[in-house]
Amino acid sequence: MATIAPPNVETTPKAPPVSLTPSAISKVKEIMAQQDPMPAGLRIGVVGGGSFVFRYSINFENSPGMMDKVLNFDDLKVFVDATSIMYLQGCVVDYIETLEAAGFKFDNPNVKSTCGCGSSFSV
Repeated sequence: MATIAPPNVETTPKAPPVSLTPSAISKVKEIMAQQDPMPAGLRIGVVGGGSFVFRYSINFENSPGMMDKVLNFDDLKVFVDATSIMYLQGCVVDYIETLEAAGFKFDNPNVKSTCGCGSSFSV
């Protein structure tokens, strides 16, 4: 009896719902190293409020929540709650420094409009 070979199936790894640039990862690690005690990871989320419907949230956390997706970027754990993932799908978080300001910038493909400061948005 002949053996049947399994079909050749190519699987593409699924992209994480949120990505961090190397600059953002480096800055988060730098800030975390200054904390005492050092947090377990970074929480990225979306909360209601602001001049539009939602605003971004970024905080340090000591442990993930029960419904969190835990992402790993170069040994940096990033926690994202299930509700926020819906609004952050495909979002890239960067850290930028200019002459005027420095901070984390969210590039979110789901956003339809933002406020003038860029921290609040609607989908």
